Amino acid sequence: MHTTGNRLHERTDQPQSGLTPPQPPSSAPAVPIPAPSAAPFSRAFPIRSLQDVQRLEARPLAEALPVQSTYEIFVNSAAAFGDKTALTFLPTADPAAEPIRWSYAQLLTGIHQTANLLHHLGVGPQDAVAVLLPGCLEYHLALWGGEAAGIVQPLNPMLTDEKIAAMMTLARAKVLIAYGGEGDLGYWSKALRLRALVPTLTTVLRVAPHDEAAGATTALPAGVVDLAARHQHPGDHLVSGRRIVATDIAAYFHTGGTTGAPKLARHSHGAQVFTAWGSVQMQGIRPEDVGINGYPLFHVAGVLPGSLAALSAGVETIIPTTGLFRNREVIANYWRLVERYRCTYLSAVPTVLAALANVPLDGADIATLRYCRTGAAILAPELAARFERLFGLHIHESLGMTEMAGISTITPPGVNAPAGCVGWRLPYTQLRVVALDAQGNASDLDLSPGQPGMVLFQSPNLFSGFLDAADTAKAFTHDGWLATGDLGFVDEQGRLHLSGRSKDLIIRSGHNIDPKVIEDALGAHPAVQLCAAVGAPDAYAGELPVVYATLRPGVQVTEAELMAFTAARVDEAVARPRWVQVIEHMPVTNVGKIYKPELRQRAACQAVQAAMAALPTLADLNPAQAQVQIQAEGDNAVRVTVAPTPGADNAARLTALRELLAPLPLRITVVAQGAAATPAPT
Repeated sequence: MHTTGNRLHERTDQPQSGLTPPQPPSSAPAVPIPAPSAAPFSRAFPIRSLQDVQRLEARPLAEALPVQSTYEIFVNSAAAFGDKTALTFLPTADPAAEPIRWSYAQLLTGIHQTANLLHHLGVGPQDAVAVLLPGCLEYHLALWGGEAAGIVQPLNPMLTDEKIAAMMTLARAKVLIAYGGEGDLGYWSKALRLRALVPTLTTVLRVAPHDEAAGATTALPAGVVDLAARHQHPGDHLVSGRRIVATDIAAYFHTGGTTGAPKLARHSHGAQVFTAWGSVQMQGIRPEDVGINGYPLFHVAGVLPGSLAALSAGVETIIPTTGLFRNREVIANYWRLVERYRCTYLSAVPTVLAALANVPLDGADIATLRYCRTGAAILAPELAARFERLFGLHIHESLGMTEMAGISTITPPGVNAPAGCVGWRLPYTQLRVVALDAQGNASDLDLSPGQPGMVLFQSPNLFSGFLDAADTAKAFTHDGWLATGDLGFVDEQGRLHLSGRSKDLIIRSGHNIDPKVIEDALGAHPAVQLCAAVGAPDAYAGELPVVYATLRPGVQVTEAELMAFTAARVDEAVARPRWVQVIEHMPVTNVGKIYKPELRQRAACQAVQAAMAALPTLADLNPAQAQVQIQAEGDNAVRVTVAPTPGADNAARLTALRELLAPLPLRITVVAQGAAATPAPT
């Protein structure tokens, strides 16, 4: 399993651009590779209780965790594991296909070369290196070489050019490391367009696709250099002589961005190192472990608890094709890949687990799996039960967020908790649950075990704030606690249980409805694959609970049956959904979370359409016949465009429509087709 001879396009013959990169100063010190600062991370003892977490805290943190930077992690791992496989890239999802492997020693060499190339291009500790790549081995050179030279900025390639350019400009990105192929998201075309949109950008480093033939590219344009140029730089030390300390900023990770402007969260080296160390302690990660990391590497889950923790402890991490878990073939072959590579742990978001639950084992031997972990969204009890029933795997939940470098709580191996329990806090962290104030924000009132409220944290892996100070201020309480927006309670064992997000609460006539109650009820139906409850606007109640569902492949059931099934399992009458609607595809974010804002927008449009149908004089306005268009315009806003009707008093009809829709708690704009918009009265 630990062969290291295969390399990923280790070529130096790529055509270079006419760009002459800045030369390093002749006085730059030649610093030999440092001796390991510490042993690789390893578990002190199994964690089975809060008391075990507290035992870890008996030592001062500086003594328990002397490592200062992510760079040190790779120096320590290379010294300890050398030729052992660190990363395995799967060119295809076929389990029989030959993988491409890098050892820990090769990985450190590549990190040095990449950091030195970036230094050669003028990147210093305060400069940002943006990354626009699919799943590939070079992503790890970009991440960790970028952090050794400057500040790495992983980018979501699914965002628009304008949003990516805005984030790069805010970060003052100097270099962009981009995929040299189009893939399924148009990587290279996007990278070339970004050159004209980001004024601080000086150089694009092109990563050749793994299957690109040597010499296949034509001469690169000025300002573009092939990443293979890193081979011209030393692979055994940092030419810059940089000494990284824990407070140095390592990365900018963006949060949000699907709607609105993304925010850039600053991670220190110390925060990322703590996430890796804490993950190893809580999960008992060991060098014998092998895992498939299908998370995108522009997201903290894939980079920190998913990759850095594994690489800090000698694990073999498998990159399942450039498409990762977005590749349907990876999902279809997942259990055979587990058997082929003798994986010991499984980690995926609930939507991916739901997809895997539809993939039969077909004789695949998955007995090597000892741990199954999920996060990013609350686990439905029925999905947890189905996974255990089908595969004999108990799913352990965790809580992580960008603002805490990817991990906050973990349910360790050997602890079988109910769905919704995300485990114990990491050592050296503090956790509070407080009541909500009248605006749904965190108050100063601490709650007793069992009482639900908002979750607050203080922790060594707390982020260093957003680049925008105003965003930072909103993230914290007045006394310096991170306000997560997560709702939950702590049980008598000190474990955190989550119910949802404060912004997802459905407020019906002043009554707070937890959507998880509805989702757990409907999710128990054997035909349901995924479901999500949201609030639909209502003129009288403010919001009414409604629920959307997707069905398991090949299963049929009526919405009336699902409605009756759900209503029978929701005790409170006010929490019973007004309707259940089956949809073909559940909207998800780029990391696989169910995206409720899109469902809320959909429910708002349906509420507008239902209100129009109740007025006989507007009954002829049929969206199906394009006589009226109802479109969401962001959160809580809807635009209604009406086609004129020959021979009718169209002005009077528009006035009647505005008056009809005015009671809905929405920002509604009503406009005649081809005319200027006129908002409905409020």
